[in-house]
Amino acid sequence: MRVCVYGASSTELEQKYIDAVYELGKEMAARNMGLVFGGGAQGMMGAAARGVRDGGGSIIGVAPDFFDVDGVLFPDCTEFIYTKTMRERKQILEDSSDAFIITPGGFGTLDEFFEILTLKQLERHNKAIVVLNVAGYYDNLFDFVAQAMQEHFIKEACKQLYRLVDTPKEALDYIESYKPEQLSIKKLKDIQDGMTYDYKGK
Repeated sequence: MRVCVYGASSTELEQKYIDAVYELGKEMAARNMGLVFGGGAQGMMGAAARGVRDGGGSIIGVAPDFFDVDGVLFPDCTEFIYTKTMRERKQILEDSSDAFIITPGGFGTLDEFFEILTLKQLERHNKAIVVLNVAGYYDNLFDFVAQAMQEHFIKEACKQLYRLVDTPKEALDYIESYKPEQLSIKKLKDIQDGMTYDYKGK
């Protein structure tokens, strides 16, 4: 199984985020899950890649060739795919992966998350999507999502499209137990508002 990990490439992140995503990478390798990621050497991307590498797992990096400058890309990938555009990069990340984990990140990570989530809602795929909420990083985002649901911009049933978790173990357990046939996206369209879930999508 190949898991796409999205996340920040910043070099100025607190160590708690780096440690959690490194642990995620190590645990992925232990469970024989290969990493597919945006190829960065720093931040969440670098932490995930180092964890998988140190655990002896496989790594596929994907990045535009204009990122290929000193220190930007992770040097120890099993395979590296260069693209011409960011759009092409996102398509390859999607097509090469069996599941997706969103780790703490900024605009780019949010763009990737909401695109892959919307594609699932539109029935373009039915793969597991997990948000790793390290140290409550995404609490405010999902408070906003809850407000959007209360005001009927998003159906509450859409919470079934993803899972919000606190630890790497929870993220990987969810992916391993995920059964696409048990989530009928067509059926979700017929579910009315008023369903009761917590904001983690359970």
